Order: sequence, then C-alpha cells, then structure tokens
Amino acid sequence: MVQSTASFTSESLAALKQRYAEAGQGHVFKGFDELDDKTAGEFFGQLSGIEVERVTGFFKNATAAHGQEGGDKIEPLEAGSFASALDSAQADERAQWRAEGMRLIGANKVAVILLAGGQGSRLGSSEPKGCYDIGLPSQSSLFAIQAHRIRRLQQLSGNTATIPWLVMTSGPTSAATQATFAQADYFGLREEDVFFFNQGVLPCFDFDGHILLEQAGRVAVAPNGNGGVYEALRVSGALDWLRERGVEHVHSYCVDNCLVRVADPEFVGYAALRGAECGALVVPKKAWDEPVGVICLRNSRYGVVEYSEISSEMAQLTRDGSGELAYNAGNICNHYYTLDFLQHRVPELEAKFEHHVAKKKIKHVDVESGDLVIPTKPNGIKLERFVFDVFPHVERMAVLEVARNDQFSPLKNAPGSGVDCPETARRDLLAQCVRFAEAAGATIQDAESEPAFEISPLVSYGGEGLESLRGKTLVGDQLITDIASVQTV
Repeated sequence: MVQSTASFTSESLAALKQRYAEAGQGHVFKGFDELDDKTAGEFFGQLSGIEVERVTGFFKNATAAHGQEGGDKIEPLEAGSFASALDSAQADERAQWRAEGMRLIGANKVAVILLAGGQGSRLGSSEPKGCYDIGLPSQSSLFAIQAHRIRRLQQLSGNTATIPWLVMTSGPTSAATQATFAQADYFGLREEDVFFFNQGVLPCFDFDGHILLEQAGRVAVAPNGNGGVYEALRVSGALDWLRERGVEHVHSYCVDNCLVRVADPEFVGYAALRGAECGALVVPKKAWDEPVGVICLRNSRYGVVEYSEISSEMAQLTRDGSGELAYNAGNICNHYYTLDFLQHRVPELEAKFEHHVAKKKIKHVDVESGDLVIPTKPNGIKLERFVFDVFPHVERMAVLEVARNDQFSPLKNAPGSGVDCPETARRDLLAQCVRFAEAAGATIQDAESEPAFEISPLVSYGGEGLESLRGKTLVGDQLITDIASVQTV
C-alpha cells in the first residue's frame, strides 16, 4: 500500500491529482490550495504514499463480495483430522511434541510474533492493551506476563536458547509500547532480541467508495486488520532478521490472552513433527451459541467461519454417537508458521486474500462544506484483513485442540462486564496457578474461595518445577516468585 513519496513540486502535484481523479478520488484535493505550506506538504506526502488505484480496487472487490458468502459449502472439521490435548490417550504423543518443541527452542529455531496493535479503549485505558494490569498480586501487565514466560522457556532450555520476540504495534500504540519496554528494561529480555514493527493502515471510505478526510489536509485511515501482519513482517525486514538468526519456526498470538503459552513447545513440536507449514490452536466452544468463530472447511479448504455465518441448526449439529458439537473448534488466534511459508509462500498468496468490510462510525470532514461530521450511526467502511485469511491457501495444516481453562482467557470487555473482562482474566490465571500447585501435590488454603494465589511465570511456565511443594499446605493469598520462599500454613 505504501510507496516512496515524490518531491513536492507543481509537476508532481499535478500528476498526483490526475492519478486520484482517474481513480475516482479527486475530491480529496478540494480546498488543497487553502492549506498552509506545512499542512499541504504533509498532505501531499500522505497522498503520495497511498496506492490509490490499489486501495480503491480493494474497496470495490470487498463491497462486491460482502454478503455473498452464502454460496460457500461449509463443513465441520472431520473427526480425526486434528489432535486433541484433551485426549488422555495422547499423553505419550504430547510428551513427544513437547520434547521436540523444547529441542527446537534449545537450538534457537523458534521465534514469537505478538499482535499488539490494539489500545485498551474498551477497558477505559488509552494505553496499549499490553500495558493493562488485570489485577494480579504481582501487578504484572500482559506484556510482563508474556515476557516472563519467554524468559522461563529460555531458562528451561538450559539458558542456551534465545527466543526472538517480534511485536506488531499500530500507529496509536507504537511509541507507547516501545517506551514501556524500554522503561521496564525489556522485562529482563535483551533489547537486541526484541523487534518492533508497525501494522499497516488503509484509508476509510464512505458507502459510495470515496476516501474520507479526518480533517482538512489529512486522510482518515484505520489499521488494516491483524491479517496485515504478513505484509508488515515483510516490509519491515522482520523476516530477513529472523532468517539471519537461523529461525525456522514461528508462534503467533494476540496480546489480550493472559493464558497464552508463548512459544508453546507442545504446539510448535506438534506442528513441526506433522511437517505443517501453518497451524492453529482451537478450544471447545462453551455452548453451541457462543459468539465465536470456528475453524472448519469452507469449499473443502481450511477457514474460519464467524458465528453469524452459520444457522442455529448447523451450530447445534453433533458428531455421531458423541454428543460433541460438530462445529466446535473455537478459533483463538493462536498460530504456527514455518519461516519458509511466511517468507516465500505468503507473498505469492497475498493477492488472493480478501478484504473484509467493517461498517463503522467515522468522524470526517465534509469536503464540500468543510464541516466536521460526527456520526451517530455507521456512515463509512473500514477495510481489514484477518490473520486467518491465509488458511484456505495452506497445503499442510496442523490443528490442535487444547483446554480453554489452560490456554485461553481473552481480555475484551470493560471491568465489571462479567465476560472476557479483567475480572475473568484474573480469575482464570489465578485458578490455573492453583491447579499447577495442586497437580504438584500441594494443598491450597481456602482454595474454594478463589484466593489471590499467583505463581510467577519465572518460577513455572506450565506447572513444571513445583515438585518441592508436594505434601505442603500453602497460604492461599500469596505471590510465589521464589520456590524456596513459599509461605506454608
């Protein structure tokens, strides 16, 4: 979408005006001559950086396809086409997957991509969502929790491994995220092992396909969706950076999941042993009508179907003899890729990725009157790609079902909302810590009352390293940062 900016001359301005006019977007230049020199120069630079023909084509294609998905053939994943960590019969296989994942981590073959472009607006915060404190005894932010899991994995590998961390930010979160990392001394990681890159943006449109201006001399833009990660990785040089470091396998996840197992050795090992080029973790749905997308087959290819795309009858279908929902593979935006796939195959596929239409309330300037328009209902369109748009083009896919209470607790809603909010995230993480200690043979004081019992990820990544707790009764309200200093009753 972005190209080099031409010099601001009368000739280049005339050429730019002609390009926009031919694309049907000449209206953006109304009032241009009234701008001061500084604003005009900045506006020229922004307009020059937009491939107007291409983005206008995106709008036409996306709106033409919008609402026409009904002709697709949608089928659930076939039983046996994916593995499940919930199946006790696969305990030996899981041990093999973990061992392979740890081997790859120890050989410096694994990196992590964090999708962290969102702000905490719904949470009442203007900071990047990764800065949010869900109320743990440690007061750790989401960024800190995830960084500490990386550090623990590096420690478990014998302190010989480095897990590069690529952090995708957006325009509103980039500076604040990088400042947060610097102020926290990169949460104990090395600065040279963290790579920041920015998510791309696209112009906003009215319903007729005209580019909107947020103010005189400024195009209204919006992030291009988490599917923009593929192009952003390429143009930022991140993929070349990984190649130079010898990385071969990549784990990707969203910042708002406090239970994410960063660089998950079991998932990475599972996908690698299957020879997959892409993989996805899924969790069972809470109920047939849970509003979550599911991984399934669309026209015999892997894809994600949003809950609004399938009927109630389809959503309630069960597998023969089991009572399990057929459409049960809840998508949690937790993925695996080979670096070869990201670097060599995805660039060839991107032209096939569709853009999705999001009707939004978009504040903008009326170019005819110059008045600021503050809508009370959706008045425009933002275009976005989703990270799972790559799935239909994957030749070797690996899907792994995992336990929701161990790996997925998203932070989406405001405090007090009761669903996917800070309180539920805190509850789920602390409950996991209790399960870790109890699995090691400990008893937690007043466990039934949901104590504030936290085990630092620096002490245990996934329940390991707690053997010394066996037979002990532990004080319920405590933060364990050192296994030798645990408080007992």
